Amino acid sequence: MMNLFHNSDYIFNSDYTFLDRFDPRTEGYFSGQGELTGRFFLTTNFVPDTHTLKLTDYSERGKGSTNMKFNLAKNTMGAHISEFPVGTYKKGHRHGPGAHVIILSGQGYSILWPQGEAMERVDWKPGSVVVPPDQWFHQHFNSGAAPARYLALRWNNWRYRFMRSQDGEGGTFTSVKLGGGQIEFEDEDPEIHRDFESAMKLAGARCNMGTYHPRCTYK
Repeated sequence: MMNLFHNSDYIFNSDYTFLDRFDPRTEGYFSGQGELTGRFFLTTNFVPDTHTLKLTDYSERGKGSTNMKFNLAKNTMGAHISEFPVGTYKKGHRHGPGAHVIILSGQGYSILWPQGEAMERVDWKPGSVVVPPDQWFHQHFNSGAAPARYLALRWNNWRYRFMRSQDGEGGTFTSVKLGGGQIEFEDEDPEIHRDFESAMKLAGARCNMGTYHPRCTYK
């Protein structure tokens, strides 16, 4: 903010109050009820429990995936909560910088890589934070015995844009073949699915993607 306004008096001494964003006198401000737009676009001032919040279908990112996207208190920070089932993983995709993925539940790993370079694997559990670098592809895998849920925080939300995004509208769930940033299962490196099946075997479980992943051996 100092770089934006270069005026310390404005930054530290302004008494303006954004009552349209935060007015504690408003009845029900912290009710958590919110207002749902479309399938999974929620305007709310308060999320009482990120672990139990009801999510809705988001199969665009992988079969069985669920999601809820937030416009938080009419501010520009964006957030969403995603969950995906046991024995599955999300489609790989990329987007701009600043996303912080906070693991809420489940056990698994993510792979991250800049286009054309080697993949890096990071294991996670509740409390872990994964931060994909700008335009690095990344992919999240549930290799545990319970559904995996995470909270992602970043600039911009579905209603208010702080800065122009390189991702484009819907780019994070549109195939790279159509100009988006998502890698469909049939286009991913075959080693990715082989590694996931091996991880499931080590956990004493099995992959549950046989009905829709072209390389799954558990049909």
